[in-house]
Amino acid sequence: MLKFFKKKPKEKQPPQLLDIDGMPIGAGDQVISQRYDLGQCTVELEGLEFFYVSQHSEKKVSYVKMIDAITGHQKVKKI
Repeated sequence: MLKFFKKKPKEKQPPQLLDIDGMPIGAGDQVISQRYDLGQCTVELEGLEFFYVSQHSEKKVSYVKMIDAITGHQKVKKI
């Protein structure tokens, strides 16, 4: 009937990531992984998903696998 108040769909954005100490993490940041023997990693953004790419082994892991169940923060430490 009235289309004046029709809501516009929200644009999807990548999730806000926080390291184990609560510091924000963004694309291009250097972190030290505490899982999967990745060591020092670079954070990369592909589409709407973050990935941790190991600088030593070139292994790529999704941010979803790094979520701490208790705090909801990532199991990484920002350098």
